[in-house]
Amino acid sequence: MSRLFPARRGLLALAALTMAGACGIAAAQGPAAAPAKPGWPAKPLRIVVGFPPGSSPDLTARTFSEPLSQALGQPVVVDNKVGAGGNIGADAVAKARDGHTIGLFINGNLTIARLLNAQVPYDPARDLAPLSLIGVSPLVLTAPVGQEGVPSSDARAFLQAARAAGDRWSYGTPGVGTVGHLGTELLKARTGINPLHIPYPGYPQVATAMGGGQLQMALLPPALALSQERAGKLKRIGVTSAGRSTLAPEVPSLAEAGVQDFQLEIWNAFAAPADMPAPVQARLAALIGQIARSPEVRDKLFQQGWQAVGSSPEGLARRMRDDTAAMGRVIREQKISAQ
Repeated sequence: MSRLFPARRGLLALAALTMAGACGIAAAQGPAAAPAKPGWPAKPLRIVVGFPPGSSPDLTARTFSEPLSQALGQPVVVDNKVGAGGNIGADAVAKARDGHTIGLFINGNLTIARLLNAQVPYDPARDLAPLSLIGVSPLVLTAPVGQEGVPSSDARAFLQAARAAGDRWSYGTPGVGTVGHLGTELLKARTGINPLHIPYPGYPQVATAMGGGQLQMALLPPALALSQERAGKLKRIGVTSAGRSTLAPEVPSLAEAGVQDFQLEIWNAFAAPADMPAPVQARLAALIGQIARSPEVRDKLFQQGWQAVGSSPEGLARRMRDDTAAMGRVIREQKISAQ
């Protein structure tokens, strides 16, 4: 799920390692290779993903499976446990007791879930141990091409038209409580626009509806927004990062159009069950961070639409706390509920 306000604390930066042989050699020789506990790992490592095969979280998890396997000397298996916006998979990780299970999460599972629904069966702060923030990305404000009354020239003209339209405009998201939903509600508060929210099963369906004239705006991931623009269906208006993003450097930030106090990022991260032995957590965190910062994996993550991070556990924990607090404010101010 999202970064709504600028992070002013830096994440630990470690030297990047090359993949394949270099990653295996470094794991065998460096501090991270010290045995986490006698005999660990004793069996394959399982990465639980709460989304289907081929989804963005699944692709990221599989990017890490091979180098992790090389470093650990055991197979690494991706286990897709789909449902409830990733919360079924998150709960499976929280309850895992085999010492060989971790999860690849989107930020919503680690920040938003319990803010909107106290019945979510796991508590990220209590039941999950942060390992590493893997990648971050802004969203892109997009508009349909050729829809009457919806300018697609620049952000200022677009927001002016949106204010004039009031609730005659609609925006789409992958559902209540998603980053796209909370982010657009924050954008409404910061700009005085008031489009109606229409939830869809996922971002592709949002893009299709907007291209078909059912919606006037949406916040989309950069790769999807670019593909829709190339197809002549949508126009990228502005990115939600504080400045221009390396993922879409030609697109101005909304801050350049005068939108103040607004920053939004989606991110993904690895976490483990809270009761996994601390030495095992430390070894996995070090390996995952090193892999994320390696040139080959950084490039793969970029192709998937992520700016690689590879943080320390403490860096991820800070991000979780900051974003939980920021999104909690949006939920309270905008009176958002799960219903």
